[in-house]
Amino acid sequence: MTDFNDWNQKTIEEFRSAGGKVGGQFAGAPILLLTSTGARTGQARTTPMMYLADGGRFVVFASKAGAPTSPDWYHNLVAHPRASVEVGTETFEVDAEVASREERDRLYAIQSERYPGFAEYQEKTTRVIPVVILKSVEA
Repeated sequence: MTDFNDWNQKTIEEFRSAGGKVGGQFAGAPILLLTSTGARTGQARTTPMMYLADGGRFVVFASKAGAPTSPDWYHNLVAHPRASVEVGTETFEVDAEVASREERDRLYAIQSERYPGFAEYQEKTTRVIPVVILKSVEA
């Protein structure tokens, strides 16, 4: 797990030093940093991830690259829906809500069309990959 944590930390540093942009496999992709409160620890945890803009909302996908379990950040948001998001050079608070199945299917289809890797992630796992909608607290 250390390699993944190191990769996340390097991505976070690159994002913050480059005004919200990253290179490598995510060059040009919409990336945000999500800081959630640990479900068990209560500690702040920051995770870089791709998102889909949907109106004034940010939609994130608990794909974990098709793993059989959801990522920690998903469990954190279920336990503590208030979080912080960094998009570009802006930081703001959001409230997280797990999408209904109908809305999840619509949003996941859009993301899979734009980024086919997401369709592959769903094919790799038996779980329905959750979709989380992040709404700005000020909106």
